[in-house]
Amino acid sequence: MPANNRSAVSGGLNLSLESLGVNLPYSMEAEQAVLGAAILDADIIPKMVETLRPEMFYARQNGEIFSEIVRLFTGSAPVDFVTLLAAVQDAAVFETEDAAKVYLTQLAETVPSLSHTDTYVKIIAEKYRVRQLMNAAKTILEQTGEETDADLLLESAEQKIYEIRSGRDSTALTPISSVIIDTYAHLQEISGPNKDKYLGIPTGFNYLDTMLTGLGRSDLIILAARPGMGKTSFALNIATNVAKKQNVPVAVFSLEMTKDQLVSRILSSEAAIDSQAFRTGGLSTADWEDLARASEVLAKTHIYLDDTSNITIPEMKAKIRRINQDPARPDIGLLIIDYLQLMSTGKRTENRVQEISEITRNLKIMAKELNVPVIALSQLSLSAEKNRTDHRPVLSDLRDSGSIEQDADVVLFLYRDAYYDNGEEADATTAECIVAKNRHGEVGKVDLGWDGAHTRFTNVDYAHG
Repeated sequence: MPANNRSAVSGGLNLSLESLGVNLPYSMEAEQAVLGAAILDADIIPKMVETLRPEMFYARQNGEIFSEIVRLFTGSAPVDFVTLLAAVQDAAVFETEDAAKVYLTQLAETVPSLSHTDTYVKIIAEKYRVRQLMNAAKTILEQTGEETDADLLLESAEQKIYEIRSGRDSTALTPISSVIIDTYAHLQEISGPNKDKYLGIPTGFNYLDTMLTGLGRSDLIILAARPGMGKTSFALNIATNVAKKQNVPVAVFSLEMTKDQLVSRILSSEAAIDSQAFRTGGLSTADWEDLARASEVLAKTHIYLDDTSNITIPEMKAKIRRINQDPARPDIGLLIIDYLQLMSTGKRTENRVQEISEITRNLKIMAKELNVPVIALSQLSLSAEKNRTDHRPVLSDLRDSGSIEQDADVVLFLYRDAYYDNGEEADATTAECIVAKNRHGEVGKVDLGWDGAHTRFTNVDYAHG
C-alpha cells in the first residue's frame, strides 16, 4: 500500500476507491437490455423482480426507471412504452419529456435478444455484488484505522461478507415497492401447495404449534423455568422433532452440558431407553436394538452440537456462517442455546443485569440477521416464586434479568406440579408449557405429557383423555 494511503488509514480518514486506483464494475449494456426487454414484453417482469432491485443498477436513471417498472407491476398496472413514459415523467426521472422519450425509445430498440434476458439480469446482479464487495473492503480498511479490537473487526468483516453472500445489504434504504414485492411473494408461498416450507417451523408439539403457528423465523424465543424442570429435555425434544420430521438443520449450543451428555439425552428419548440404564450401561438386548435403530435415524439428521463454555454471540454467528457457506450442507434453520445466564459478552463488566440485557438484544439481532428462530433457555431464580401459593412462573419473574421480556418475541415457561410435591400428590406424568408472551398471537397454557424415565415431553391426546 502506498505511504499516503497507509497514513490515511492510521489517521482514521475516509478512503475513496478512486484513491486506491479501483474502478467500480458495471455493464450499461446489460442494464439497458433488461429495461428494454421489460418495455417490449411485460410477461418477463415477474422473473426480473425476483432477482433485481433498483439499487442494483449502477446508472441512477436506470435504477429509477426500474423502480417505476416495479411500482407499475406491483399496482397491477400495464407496463409498456406509454405507461412507463408517463410514470418516469411523473417521477421526474428526466429533465424533459423529450429526453424521456428518446431514452425509452433507445432502450426498446436496442435489446439484443428477449430470450437472453435471464443472462442480462444475472450480469447486473453479479456486477452489483462485486461493487458491494469492493465497498465492504473499503469500509473494513477504514475500520482498521479506527478500531483496535481484532475480534470486533473480524466480526464486522464477517458480517459484511455474509450479508453480501446472503443477498442482503443492511446499509441500504429499501424502497417500499421492493418490500411489497417480497410480501406478495411470501403470501403466495404460504398460500401455495408448499406452504409448510414457509410457515413457522413446527415444534412437534401440536397444541403449542397451533398457538404459536410454529417457530417464527427471526424470532427470539425464551424458554424459562426453574432448574430441573426439564428445559434442556424440552429443547432437545424440539430439536429432534424439527431435524427429523421437518428435515431442518438445527444447531445446539450448550454452555452447561458436554456433547456426549447431549447425545445421551437425545438417544435416551428417541430410543425410549431408561435414562438411568443409559447412564449406568445396564442395557438389555432389546435396548441395544432400539439404540441401533434410533442411532440410524438420528445420524441422517442435520443436528450440530457445540459445547464451548463461555461462548460469545459473535463466535456463534461465525460458526453458523461457516456451515451456511458450505455448499455441501443446508443452512441452519433453528438455533438453540442452553442457557442464557452462562453466556458472556466477552467484555469485563460488573453489572450482570446490563450484560444479560446486551446478550438478549444481540440474540434478537442474530435471529433477524440469520432469519432463523433462536430458542434461548433461561433459569428462573428461587426468589421469583417466594410468597406465592401458585408456583407457576409469570412474566414479572423475568424482570430482574435485564431486558429478556422486552427483547423476546415469545416467552415460554415450563411447569410441573410434581416438581414441588415430590410426586406424592401431583401427577408426575403431566406438565405445562405456558405461553406468557406471543408477539404474533394468543397466550395461554398448553398441556404436555412428561416421561421422566426417557427425559421427553409428549403431546396430550385429549380425544382419549
